[in-house]
Amino acid sequence: MTGPANFSSDNVTGAAPEILEALLRANAGPQTAYGEDEASRRIESRLAEVFETEVGVVPVATGTAANSLALSVACPPYGVVYCHERAHINVDECGAPEFYSGGGKLVALPGEGAKITPETLEGVIGGAGIVHHAQPAAVSISQVSEVGAVFQPAEIAALAEVARRHGLAFHMDGARFANALVSLGVSPAEMTWKAGVDLVSFGATKNGAFAAEAVLLFGRMRDKLEELRYRRKRGGHLFSKGRLLSVQLEAYLAEELWLRNARHANAMAKRLSEGLAALPGAALLQPVEANMIFARLPAPVVEGLRAEGNRFYDWPFESPNEVRLITAFCTTEAEVDGFLAAARRLAGAEAAA
Repeated sequence: MTGPANFSSDNVTGAAPEILEALLRANAGPQTAYGEDEASRRIESRLAEVFETEVGVVPVATGTAANSLALSVACPPYGVVYCHERAHINVDECGAPEFYSGGGKLVALPGEGAKITPETLEGVIGGAGIVHHAQPAAVSISQVSEVGAVFQPAEIAALAEVARRHGLAFHMDGARFANALVSLGVSPAEMTWKAGVDLVSFGATKNGAFAAEAVLLFGRMRDKLEELRYRRKRGGHLFSKGRLLSVQLEAYLAEELWLRNARHANAMAKRLSEGLAALPGAALLQPVEANMIFARLPAPVVEGLRAEGNRFYDWPFESPNEVRLITAFCTTEAEVDGFLAAARRLAGAEAAA
């Protein structure tokens, strides 16, 4: 038996034991402050190994900081960032990207699966060199998208080609980077700079870190590293005890913890989604490609699950009783199976009525 499950977000979890242990080890004794410590130097080299190229690394504590600071060096105050209308930077960042860029404009685009397409992007880019218009500056995609879709490397490369042709920086919000990576079965390089990505918000918090993300700069954007460091300080995101960010990232990447965590979260989403899809009157609203599930469930099932203490979000697309459920690195089979057993019982009670 297990208690109620909380599938409202992968932010509701604690940190992975391996990362907590790394924090405890780093906590012992004094070390140089403001990211000048040994762990911070090591994580730069480690990420270069992981991504198979030289990379600029700026650790921060939150995804909002990573996205907003990354875009601040890609978009001037008079610039435009093109993104999907459901993108986190457009819907859930409280105007932080606009704030950190000093007034940059987000142009929100439609697209199935919360993905923008090369054709849609090509159709809206304009105004370059015209003083009366905000100037095209950057493109941003979410990997995984806001409705759980994963961009294929070919899709990323096609968008990058449009961005490159128009002289735009290409940013990836990788809050669920590892979940997308293991879903695709490709290398970090193939999902990013080899496909034309210039900047990545490399997320770790949702996948087992306590609070750790990093802005990664590839290729020509590495010239922006010094500027980004100043912007991080000016924006209040330079930790004095910077080692406590870096050691989280170091432990996250050690012995493939990040990949194991993501594989587990994705596997639990598959198990949960298959069980929900089998319920009478239920339907999956989006293909389950990572660790996010969007489903329509019968009203008595939704109400009954919540009455029994289970947690998940309403996430309306077109009709009532549409919900979002997210599994995490520490979700157990018992939690999934207990939730599904309750859902089947409630669905059976509805059918009997």
